[in-house]
Amino acid sequence: MLLRDKIASSLKVAMKERDATRLCTLRLITAAINDLEIAKRGCEEGAQTPVSDEEVRTILAKMIRQRADSTRAYEEAGRLELAEQEQAEVEIIEGFMPRQLSDDEKAQAIQTAITDSGAESIRDMGKVMGLLKQRHAGRMDFSTVSPAVRDRLVS
Repeated sequence: MLLRDKIASSLKVAMKERDATRLCTLRLITAAINDLEIAKRGCEEGAQTPVSDEEVRTILAKMIRQRADSTRAYEEAGRLELAEQEQAEVEIIEGFMPRQLSDDEKAQAIQTAITDSGAESIRDMGKVMGLLKQRHAGRMDFSTVSPAVRDRLVS
């Protein structure tokens, strides 16, 4: 089953259960997917290019980052009820993402990528990151992995 279909199925269940938070979040996800599909169509009439699961995961990851930033901003401003709402949306969105690697698994993946790519210095960081993105797309936050890779290559 495609990820898009799982989201649509969850949307129907949320409607039946009258779960307002989940329903609203799933509608936002669906709207973002539809926006991407329309953008992919471009100027060509009738050209159907379905959105892939990888593109949906990219949308979901972006939505998670946006909500994490909003949560921090709301907490700093003392708006805890809004921060809780954003956090609830993050949890719903994360339910459609693949399981994230643990810290030990990330460290092992980084070491394996360094070994497999033959990286010896900081100049080889692009090779290592490319290999990590190819092997572990959607399963790790590359903004936090990048400093760890840099540290391993420098030392």
